[in-house]
Amino acid sequence: MWLVVGLGNPGPEYEATYHNVGFRVVESMARQHGVRIRQECGQAVVSDRIVVAGEPAVIVMPQTFMNRSGLALPKVFERFEASAKDVVVVYDDLALPLGKLRVRQKGSAGGHNGIKSLVSVLGSDEFLRVRVGIMPDHPIGNVRDFVLSRVSKGDRELLDQTEEIAAKAVQSLIENGIAKSMAAFNGIDLRKTEDTR
Repeated sequence: MWLVVGLGNPGPEYEATYHNVGFRVVESMARQHGVRIRQECGQAVVSDRIVVAGEPAVIVMPQTFMNRSGLALPKVFERFEASAKDVVVVYDDLALPLGKLRVRQKGSAGGHNGIKSLVSVLGSDEFLRVRVGIMPDHPIGNVRDFVLSRVSKGDRELLDQTEEIAAKAVQSLIENGIAKSMAAFNGIDLRKTEDTR
């Protein structure tokens, strides 16, 4: 059973923020599969079972707030008899520019508190991840204030496009594995498309 975990903060005040990329990507996947993510499972909400590329999967949204995301997973693992090797995590990444994403098999948290929490609780950094770039080409000021701010009109279209591709990257990871997915997605730079318009 695959667990597709989107990271974000619960509540309507956070829905349109940069930090909620992970939630938006998995919510989009749920809509595509005709399911809702609303079953309570410990400190997370989960979807009905879906099939992604022929594989059973469940969409997971921790409800612990970003910095404590890992605390939501033990109950989910127990319910679905899953482990870190069955996880794909989708989240925002300030280390990547807006319009880019990175598919990775493992790695450090890179300053992302949600990932730090996951690594701490799982005892491993070896889980699949789709990192969605949110660093704009304009000054951001305070990092915390920026990630918790609403996505600006100027960034919205590019981020929407990147989130769509991130959902495809999740499917590719499940269908094709890490090597093919890295080759297919890690070179994408949507800023180049924007420049040619």
